[in-house]
This record gives sequence, structure tokens and C-alpha cells, in this order.
Amino acid sequence: MNHRPSGTEAVMSTRPRTTRTNRRADLALLATATALIASLVLGGIVASARPGGDGSPLRRLIDDTSEAGAPYTVLQMNLCLSGLAGCYGGADHPSVVEEAVTTIEALDPGAVTLNEACSGDAARLAARTGYQVRFVAVVYRGAPLPCVRPGGRGVFGNAVLTGQRIVSSRDQAFAAQSGVEERRWVCATTARRVSVCATHLSTRGTAEAQAANDAQCRELGRVLASYAARGATVLGGDVNRQDSCAPAGMWTRTDAAATRAPGIQHVYGSPALRAPVSRVVPATYTDHDFLLVDTRLAPAGRR
Repeated sequence: MNHRPSGTEAVMSTRPRTTRTNRRADLALLATATALIASLVLGGIVASARPGGDGSPLRRLIDDTSEAGAPYTVLQMNLCLSGLAGCYGGADHPSVVEEAVTTIEALDPGAVTLNEACSGDAARLAARTGYQVRFVAVVYRGAPLPCVRPGGRGVFGNAVLTGQRIVSSRDQAFAAQSGVEERRWVCATTARRVSVCATHLSTRGTAEAQAANDAQCRELGRVLASYAARGATVLGGDVNRQDSCAPAGMWTRTDAAATRAPGIQHVYGSPALRAPVSRVVPATYTDHDFLLVDTRLAPAGRR
């Protein structure tokens, strides 16, 4: 395309040569103006990236890019929120919720996976931290279990929180079950084309429970393989076993360094989530510590 000189350019071409001092002054003025414009533009981008209630909008902006090596962090939490006496003697509401909020705000993960949560508490967590949420209730003795001590917190189940917009989700009970508590999985796929899943498998206290846990583990592997074939996939959960349920090609990180019930909380990731580094985050008001895994997300064309 031909470029016609503007009126300003035409005038400048007829001006006498400026002195070196004037040129320096002009350059300084131009640098100042450029810095001001950049500041205003960046401020607008960062402000628009804030999803609501989140204290780290710049991190969320970085998480929404497809740049090679962009960080993606997953935080697994078993919150022991049912209110049942058999959960954990040191469990306390609302202290466990406040501890979860503080931890999420401090670590600013791309996704959070929750076990033994309550629908109302999960919704409040999401609202206070600026995440989107998908909650799935689990059946207990044939019906949804209302959370107690205190009541009014909804029903018991598992959840996924993500820092990106959720575009679809699925959940399903495992074919094999044992005991009074139904076990199931939930997966949410985000606009960033990352699928985040959560689950809580049966305990292994009896031969029947062990068989159910093993069968659930195998079924979970098939579910994750299906998701991983379509894009970046990560799962967090209390799987109540030391051995991994991840399908071939997915990595595993566990809370083996935890002080309580070590090694049974797992995070699995597909090859699109690279260089996983895990650490245990101490928790006070639940019967598990938290498990944090930092990864790097591959570019969209290489997932």
C-alpha cells in the first residue's frame, strides 16, 4: 500500500534542521509520552483480567496466555467439611474454609480440586477467590448428605475450581462401589482447553473395599486417557491408595511428604503439562495437608 505523507509530515520536511539539544528534548518528551501510554494500556488490561475477588489479576492474565512455558498450578485439598464426627476431631468450621481461602489467595493456582466439600462452602470459596466452580454431590446411604455442624451449607461432595471460564463439565459415579458413600468423578473443561478433574475413591479397609478401590482406579485411568487424548488434562484427588491410577503417558505426584495420611492424595497430568514440581502445604483444620503441583503448559499446537 502506498503511503501519503500526512500534513504533519509535510510540515516537518520543510523545517530547518533542529539542534542536537532540541532533538534530545524531543526524544525525552516522546519517551515520557510512550511510557504514559504503556502504563495506561497495561493498567486497562490488568484491570480487565480481574475475574472478581481475585487478588492477583496479573497472574490470571499470564495463566490465560498460550505462551510456551506459561505456568499452570494445581492445588488439591481434602477439606473434611461434612461435619460428621468420624471425619476428623480437629476439623472446625469456618476455620477450615478460612484456611482454604487464605491458601488459595496466597498460592494463586490455576485450578483447585476439592474433596469432602459442601456445595455452599465451595460456592463461597469460589466467590471469595474469583474462581469458577463445578460441584457434584455424592450420594450417602442412598440420598444426598446435608452438611452439619453447622447446617445450611448445602450437600456433601467434590468440586473443581478454575481461574478460567468453564465451557463444559461432566461427572459420573464409578461402576464399582463399596460402603455407604458413593464415589464419583467430575471434570470441567475451560476456555483455555485444559480439563480439570477431581475424585475421591473408596477407602481400602476391607477386602471388598480394596476390590472396589482397584476397580475405581482402573476406570479413572480410562476416563483420564479419554480426556488426555483431546487436550491438556489434570486430576487432583484423595485416591486412598499409594499406587497411581494415572494412565500410561500421564505423570503422578503425591503428598508422600505429608505429616498425616501421606501418599494417598495424588495429582496426575498429561504431557501437555510439563516439568511438574510438587510440595506439601501444611493444613491445620482438616485431616490432610494440601498438595500443590507447579507445571508449565505447552503451547496449544504441541498439546
